[in-house]
Amino acid sequence: MLTHLLIKNFALVDTLELELNSGMTVISGETGAGKSIMLDALGLTLGDRADSDTVREGQERAEITATFDLSTIPEAEEWLKAHDLEQSEECQIRRVVTREGRSRGYINGQPTPLTQLKELGQFLVDIHGQHEHQRLLRKDYHRTLLDDFAQQRTLADQVRQHYQQWQSCERKLAQLTEDSDEKTARIQLLSYQLEELVQLALQADELEALEQEQKKLEHAGQLLQSGHQVMQIVSEHDEYNCISLLNQSQQLLHQLSQHAPTIATVSEMLNNAQIVIDEATHELRNYLDSVELNPERLNEVEERLTLIYDVARKHRVQPEQLIALQETLETEMESLHSSDEAIELLREDTASAREAFLQQARTLSEARKTHASELAKAVDQQLHKLGMNDAHFTAQLKPLEEAKWSAQGLEDVEFLIATNRGQTARPLAKVASGGELSRISLAIQVITAQTSSTPTLVFDEVDVGIGGAIAEVVGKLLRQLGTKAQILCVTHQPQVASQGHQHLYVSKQNQQNLTCTQITPLDNNARLQEVARMLGGIQLTDATLLHAKEMLKH
Repeated sequence: MLTHLLIKNFALVDTLELELNSGMTVISGETGAGKSIMLDALGLTLGDRADSDTVREGQERAEITATFDLSTIPEAEEWLKAHDLEQSEECQIRRVVTREGRSRGYINGQPTPLTQLKELGQFLVDIHGQHEHQRLLRKDYHRTLLDDFAQQRTLADQVRQHYQQWQSCERKLAQLTEDSDEKTARIQLLSYQLEELVQLALQADELEALEQEQKKLEHAGQLLQSGHQVMQIVSEHDEYNCISLLNQSQQLLHQLSQHAPTIATVSEMLNNAQIVIDEATHELRNYLDSVELNPERLNEVEERLTLIYDVARKHRVQPEQLIALQETLETEMESLHSSDEAIELLREDTASAREAFLQQARTLSEARKTHASELAKAVDQQLHKLGMNDAHFTAQLKPLEEAKWSAQGLEDVEFLIATNRGQTARPLAKVASGGELSRISLAIQVITAQTSSTPTLVFDEVDVGIGGAIAEVVGKLLRQLGTKAQILCVTHQPQVASQGHQHLYVSKQNQQNLTCTQITPLDNNARLQEVARMLGGIQLTDATLLHAKEMLKH
């Protein structure tokens, strides 16, 4: 429950520090004093939208710190542990808002996104606003209230998650199925292209080898003629060739070396040259032996090259890229064929997701059916206590066709009311007046609060539009709730205020030309004065004081 609240520079509050107890705490004060400021500040700590106007005039930032006892809230303790934010059985939430409108949130001293403040807040506080009855006009809110009463919020969340997973699979399957015609056309094109490349059967390095062979065959005559001329010059001419001339030179140098020994190096150099020429002659002879005049082979090579060039041009790639293109097309073809398997797997996943959704949704439907009648009976009892003796409330469940199933389940939930005996129950918006809506809303809130696991329940002027004996009934109902949970109740009704276990009084004061809101815990005497004021106005009479004393006594 909420044990401590510290507010600084928020709206009309300078500094406010409150220790809060269990039971029912009443908050009252004069009109315009700012009775809801404390609740607004509490909402801000739990992730409500921040506004720079909430910062007190002349200050740079507002700060609110709320401390909660978690000893009876295992869900909150588990959430904190899951997010590495646990500290002890006490949790402190702080929110800071700057004059520029920026805000920061902290849980147990750790900076925290506002989404996490909201997640944690749902375990700590449930706020019932003064405009709650207006939400009753929305059917989606009816379903939420019924699920809360049935304590099936977790199951409802699971149904929503399963539905979203099912729909995600459906969308993926539809996308793949819609693409099937386009995929078929693509497979046909790939088959034609691959068949042409497979028939070509181009091998690695084949293109380069063919181009070299084509050049060799095309210039075979010139290669043979020039090659044999070189052979004549180097070694085959009868009288004048390189080899014979080098031999003659060697002989002359050998004779001279007897008279000039240094010439021996020249002789060695000529000997090396002769060795090189011999090797060159051998290489040239081997090459010329491989060259032949073969017009038929030249024609075959040129036809093969022409075919390769034509296929490359058709596929708009360079000839040397044909092998890589074939590998790419084969990979794509395998992928397209495997997508058929993926479609089958996705169909199975979709069917499994649908069945999981149905299983959870049917369980939720059964829970809703069971508790709809219980809710109707309990609301009827409360409405009779609130002066609507002939009212008959119904929580109607209307099964939906499969095409209209949603993340909320398999049925529509709508609250119907007959306010007079003999009338047919009709939707709230078409039957109930404003005052009746307030009482219906209050009855439903009280009933759902009784099954709520949230330890702190806030009621912000939910008694608007009622008075007299009915207001006294409302006060007793809230006090009864206070035995099970911590109740914070802002009220204008003395009949409600007199039922509180504690009473806080909100007032405005002027300090140095600035208006300041203060909240003061009331002792017994001050509380008597406040209830009397709520009964009779500013001028207190013995009669109003006596009436207030009687109300507090009971």
